[in-house]
Amino acid sequence: MRTVQAHRHSGNQALKRKDPYTTADNKHTFMIPFIDSEQLRRHLPYPALIDALRTAFCEPVQAPRRHVHSLSERESSTLLLMPVWQESKQLGVKLVTVMPENRSKGKPTVHALFILMDASTGVPLALMDGEQLTLRRTAAASALASRYLSRKDSQHLLIVGTGQLAPEMAVAHCAVRPIHTVTVWGRDPDKAHLLLQTLRDAGMDQAIELQVADELSAAAAQADIICCATTSKEPLVRLSAVKAGTHIDLVGGFKPDMREADDALVAHASVFVDTFDGALAEAGDLVQPMKAGLIAREQVRAELACLTNGRHPGRNDDREITLFKSVGTAIEDLASARLAWNSVRDNRPA
Repeated sequence: MRTVQAHRHSGNQALKRKDPYTTADNKHTFMIPFIDSEQLRRHLPYPALIDALRTAFCEPVQAPRRHVHSLSERESSTLLLMPVWQESKQLGVKLVTVMPENRSKGKPTVHALFILMDASTGVPLALMDGEQLTLRRTAAASALASRYLSRKDSQHLLIVGTGQLAPEMAVAHCAVRPIHTVTVWGRDPDKAHLLLQTLRDAGMDQAIELQVADELSAAAAQADIICCATTSKEPLVRLSAVKAGTHIDLVGGFKPDMREADDALVAHASVFVDTFDGALAEAGDLVQPMKAGLIAREQVRAELACLTNGRHPGRNDDREITLFKSVGTAIEDLASARLAWNSVRDNRPA
């Protein structure tokens, strides 16, 4: 685990405690651990992470809507700040930069960092790779929702999309339901086939059949759970292709102009969201049909916290089509960061 050196003013009682990240020769200096992508993968196994999110959604956590700042209109560069805190426990901030022009420079367009701090003292505890943290918590949130919304006998999972999030979604969903078959559909068949190998490399059970679909509508008709992880601006999954009892998981769209499901599917399904505040403002799959008068606000039945604390039972019967729409919340970031920090701290050498 790498460390970052930081300096504090003298008299900071928080740094006088015995801590392997505080240097013995200089009480004004301490080392902030950096938890990288690979460490997060090891310390955030999905069964434990899903349970940690369930606990977090049952507790009082303050997570204001994210701040979005345009850095350059010409390049559409953006800075996003996502603060979150839980009194007397931890607080954190995720910083994300989106730089579309980086493509021409051969660099990633998105960079992210999460800072975890002690909420009582403000002392930094750790820096973490924000991209991996986001991937893991997004997949875990969908799997948590699936516990309440998908049929318990769901065996066939369809993944729509072949990006970084796709393999995480597959592994997470398989952690909560007895999945026998995972089908992948993508606009680029070559990328879909590569994703199958990625799933095997990620430890997908050899007993689970992996396959690529040529036609999305045919694949959707066979699936018990359909997970969309794309940046599409046009609906991909349509009601006409979805059988009764299917659970729809929409995680890709995070802006009002993005769509993954058609109006008919959204209007017909029992709709749930990660948070009302975020999804009703940012999710195109809900914002667009609501503006068109096709669905009412009351048709969005509950947010994830209502499911985890028992205020809403979730799925009603085996023929109901359920739909979970998420745009992400810093509550998930904090819960994931806390789990990773505790695991790293408890397993580090003395």
